[in-house]
Amino acid sequence: MIEKTIILKGIDPLVLYGQNNSHLNVIRRFFVKVKIIARGDQLKAIGSADEINRFESGMEAIFGFIERHNRMSVADLENLLLETPDHVRVQEATDDRILVYGNSGKPIRARTPHQQEMEEKSRTHDLLIAIGPAGSGKTYIAVALAVRALRNKEVRRIILSRPAVESGEHLGFLPGDLREKLDPYLQPLYDALLDMMPSRKLQELMEDNTIQIAPLAFMRGRTLENAFVILDEAQNASVSQLKMFLTRMGEHSKFAVTGDITQIDLPDRSKSGLVHARSVLEGIQGIAIIDFDRSDIIRHRLVERIVRAYEEDKDV
Repeated sequence: MIEKTIILKGIDPLVLYGQNNSHLNVIRRFFVKVKIIARGDQLKAIGSADEINRFESGMEAIFGFIERHNRMSVADLENLLLETPDHVRVQEATDDRILVYGNSGKPIRARTPHQQEMEEKSRTHDLLIAIGPAGSGKTYIAVALAVRALRNKEVRRIILSRPAVESGEHLGFLPGDLREKLDPYLQPLYDALLDMMPSRKLQELMEDNTIQIAPLAFMRGRTLENAFVILDEAQNASVSQLKMFLTRMGEHSKFAVTGDITQIDLPDRSKSGLVHARSVLEGIQGIAIIDFDRSDIIRHRLVERIVRAYEEDKDV
């Protein structure tokens, strides 16, 4: 007899064990020759070597399903353990527009034509440049694509970056260490990530550097390989900064640059790196430029009206 302890790293015990241990009871029925002891985020199994190997294979399939979908039903669990996951295959095959499954199994889809274009272009282009108004989903889709690539093991890490230019504030005047200084700037990216994974999972991925924060100003000299890298609010990067960022691309990496050229906070709006990149990079093979517009806005219905009003105001 051997004993094996499995740590539920990034797996919510409630999702795995089920309400009132309903899932755990199913698992025990499938592995009657294994003594299974569940204690918080640890799962201990005692049995023969062959039975423990079979148990580990089953748990690996279950963990993979939960990581992809962030939920699991009794039917899903039984299909996985029977090694005939027809239900799962049919479900995934019919959900072509789903990018990832978020918290509680919430499907996150590309909902508008330009969001769908961004998803489609991501399959054939390594650099995506998404430009459009607030609320059009360009950053949210970029984060979803990054999470999908990480879950599918297409990349080893996600790197998030943003210029530290915001309505006249600068990092040096904010309290705290570098991480604390950057948090306010990166909150929209955190919000998107928290839609797609539990906070505990996000914390673990940040602690082991699978998800990294990389200030744009500190990118110089780095080569970013096997990563999905997102630069948000790129309209506030200078021409030299954006060029420096884009030339950090290493092997097996995807870059997504997002921004709104109507909300430039730089002292000289004409020096925006995103505006410059829009003009010089168009037509280059491997680079996709997606122009979002008001029709993509999926926030409160008033947001589209506000955007239109500002576009029509000649004094802004």
